[in-house]
Amino acid sequence: MESFEFAGRVAIVTGASRGIGAAIARTLAAQKMKLVLVARSEALLSALAEELETECVVLARDLREPEAPLHVVAKTLAHFGRVDALVNNAGAAKRGDFLELTEADWEDGFALKFFGAMRLCRASWKELQGSHGAIVNIAGIGGRTASAEFAIGGAVNAAVMNLTKALAHRGSADGVRVNGINPGTIATERLQARVKAVAEERKLTHEAAAVDMAHSSGVARFGRPEEVAQIAAFLLSSKSSYMHGAIVDVDGGQTRTL
Repeated sequence: MESFEFAGRVAIVTGASRGIGAAIARTLAAQKMKLVLVARSEALLSALAEELETECVVLARDLREPEAPLHVVAKTLAHFGRVDALVNNAGAAKRGDFLELTEADWEDGFALKFFGAMRLCRASWKELQGSHGAIVNIAGIGGRTASAEFAIGGAVNAAVMNLTKALAHRGSADGVRVNGINPGTIATERLQARVKAVAEERKLTHEAAAVDMAHSSGVARFGRPEEVAQIAAFLLSSKSSYMHGAIVDVDGGQTRTL
């Protein structure tokens, strides 16, 4: 693996207990970056921290709580004394019929992924300014291409992309690089549950259902969490030093709009 020169630097990674977040944590740990792992499940975070060969702090917090981001940054500074990178990955939105989705569903969708990310950016900004650090926001291709059953997630992802651009504008003056990633259909635990449901409904094997779902989305296969993690590491590194305000689609070609 190419070196990104992360040794001694400190990153906060949210939604780190599984899927893309865990893959990002593993990738950064392999590059000797020190980590603050944030998610709601302390058990899953602790299990991940035990496997990583780097210094980790585990923080089981619900980022939907307005004060949680301040707590995360305070704990990071108390333990490591600095913040060099922030990866906002936490968040999932309920799918379903637009007319059936409730006010609570909409509020929950924005509370974690958008407001959690916004508050963490705000809470860590001065530290990132001091370290000339970087932020990577994980949004999703639903923010570019709308679908009826993903109305909440698409709206949230679009908001995260706009926030990324807005903070990049501010970051140009403050010395904080801000970029975003739009993952496509990635083979996380959440997706595997959807594949299982489709397989049972259509009486297919899990593998056949996965291939069928990928092809119906216009891609050859599902992506792997590690493929998103490599792009996140690159965007946090000095190798992407002139990338600022960029939104990178990591989707196997699924997004065909400009």
